[in-house]
Formats: sequence, structure tokens, C-alpha cells
Amino acid sequence: MQKEALQALFPSMVEHRRYLHRHPELSFMEKETSSFVADRLRGLGIEVTSGIGGFGLIGIIRGSKPGKTVALRADMDALPIQDEKQCDYASLMPGVMHACGHDGHTAVLLAVAEYYSRQKEELEGEIRLIFQPAEEVCPGGAVSMIEAGALKGADVIYGVHLWTPIPVGVAGSAPGPLMASTDEFFIDIQGRGGHGGMPHRTIDSVVAASALVLQLQSVVSRSVDPLNPAVVTIGSIQGGTAQNIIADRCRLAGTVRCFDEETRALIRTRIHEMAEGTAAAYGAEAAVDYMLGYPSLVNDHQEFERFYGTAATAAGLLPEVSPKIMPAEDFAYYLREIPGCFMLVGAGNPEKGIIYPHHHPKFDIDEAAMLHAAALLIAMRDSYCAEHDSSSGA
Repeated sequence: MQKEALQALFPSMVEHRRYLHRHPELSFMEKETSSFVADRLRGLGIEVTSGIGGFGLIGIIRGSKPGKTVALRADMDALPIQDEKQCDYASLMPGVMHACGHDGHTAVLLAVAEYYSRQKEELEGEIRLIFQPAEEVCPGGAVSMIEAGALKGADVIYGVHLWTPIPVGVAGSAPGPLMASTDEFFIDIQGRGGHGGMPHRTIDSVVAASALVLQLQSVVSRSVDPLNPAVVTIGSIQGGTAQNIIADRCRLAGTVRCFDEETRALIRTRIHEMAEGTAAAYGAEAAVDYMLGYPSLVNDHQEFERFYGTAATAAGLLPEVSPKIMPAEDFAYYLREIPGCFMLVGAGNPEKGIIYPHHHPKFDIDEAAMLHAAALLIAMRDSYCAEHDSSSGA
């Protein structure tokens, strides 16, 4: 019955996803996307609260019988990337593109909403549909959704990510840490500028910054326990204006990824120490602006076990224990509040040319993955409610 119902909803899933792909909106700017979602939820008779944390919204489906409250989340924002795909649903917005699959996530949750909206008479408890803005940009949209009460009274939360590194038909998750924390830092090296032909009268900020780039490579290799995965990346170095001018100022920008708070704090301390020490060695000064981003995403062990069991039996997927991955997700904030599980649903398919990684200008998904994602969310919710209904009656 569930499979047939979802198959019937699949064409609208594809239609919704392609519309959103043509009309992407950046983080904190999802006005039209939010309106699109709200209109469809209200058309299904679902109670909607909008304008949360900007353009976030919550849809509530209340069953006719008492029971648990299960939250399901989708993110809605796009990325500042030019779409280079040649297809009829390519982005119409110059320089903006759904290059991470959030259009698919939104379409999936809309289909789940329609599926359950037809079952209110038989439904137990409450289903809370969280359509979140601004996952791609810190501080993200999850915190503001939580502060607005998105999880108030909720017992558990589930989310999916359509994931092209995994083939269609496979799904992955992990007990405990799955995705890394993400922090950002900016280091300004202040030297003393001057003529390129008279370096002895200057303090070369570019030389000091270059030395610091190399020094920072030793943070993970020599300061972090090798059994604790971590990454320190310098993604940008900017300094100087001409070939014969020694720059008085140079800026480095980077990111830090890891999975536990002790390592996270250690790396932060070492970056400050190395920046100040290396700059001083060259007669310069360093100012570090370090910004804590999303925490590590840590799944509940019991809810992971639920995923591993229901993915195959109820959703027809091949479940895998995923290795830890360094990309970050602000779904981590929800999991700090209540139990839940975040799941990666395979969306790659080389036979269809779906081979490009997330955040690539030619990124796309095999849309069949949306059917699997919807089935998985439904299976997780139904399994949770069935387990807790039976235990309460025992």
C-alpha cells in the first residue's frame, strides 16, 4: 500500500523538485521557496506556521489518535554556483544553483506530507514537518528553528540527504558521529610594506603568511591524536597589489573539521599559538578571528539500529554503515536536543551521467532516489510509533 501510494506521488515529487531547481534561492533568501512550500501544505489541509528564523516553516499533521510526535526535516537553500547542466530544469537564476540536493529534500518532504495528510483518520500522534532555511551558511537555520519551538514536544527527529557518492538503492548512516564539526578562521598578518627592491626596510607579510600555511599543516599531523580524524585546510591567501610592492598585510582563511569537542578545542588553541608565534618570528603580528560553526552530527545509537533494520525491510534499500565524512550539517543541532538519525540516501548513477560531486556546477541527482528517501522517512516514523505504541500497551 505504501509503495503504491508513493509511486503515485512520484510524478509530483519530480515536478516539485524540477521547479525548485529552476528557481533556486540562496541561504536566508528563500522567500519564494518558502511560499511555494506553504501553499502546497495548506492545499493539503495541513496547519502551517511560516516566517520562522527568516523563511523557515513548520507543517503539522495531527492524527485522530494520541501518540508520539515525530519531526521530519528538509532544507531549502541553494548555493552561489553557476549551473552548467544542459537540461530543461537547469537553474534560471544566474550564479545560483541547487548543487547539493536541497530541492530534492524539499520535494521528498512535500510528498511525505501528502502521503500522511490522506491518513489523518488512522494516524496516531503528530507529524511535524520542518522546512528549514539556510543550511549552507553558518550560523545556519537549525538554531533559529529550535529557538522558535520547532522541537517542542517532539520525541524524535529524522532527516535524509540525497547523496551522489552512494549509488541509487543504497543508504548509509552510522551510530554516533557521522559528519564533522565545521569551524572557520581568518588570520590577518600585519607587516610593514615597501619597495620590492628594498626588502630590508620592510616586514614581508606574504612571506610570514606563507610560512604559517606550512606550519599549520603540522597541527593535525603533530598535535592531534592520529586515531581522531581531523582536517585543517587553508582555502584562501590574499595579499599584495603589485609585483614590485611588498605587502604590509596578508590574510589567510581556512576551515577546521573534526568529530569530538576535545580535538576541536585543541586545534583552535594550536592555530592561535602558531599564528602568533610564526608572525613574531618574521617581525610581524597576527590577529586571529576564529568562528565556531556547526558541531559534529552524532546519531542516536538506537535510532541508527532502526535505520539499519527498516531501510531494507520497509524501504527496499541496501543499508550500509557509513564511514565518518568531513562535510558538516546543521541537522547536528537537532540531534543535540532530541534523539534521531540522519541518513544518506544514494542518488548517484553513472549510467545516467550522475557522477558529479556535491557543490559542483554540473551536480544532479538520480530522481529515483527521492522515492527511496520518502519511503525511508515514512518507514522510520512508522517503526518508531509502532514500537512505542506496543511498549506503552505492554
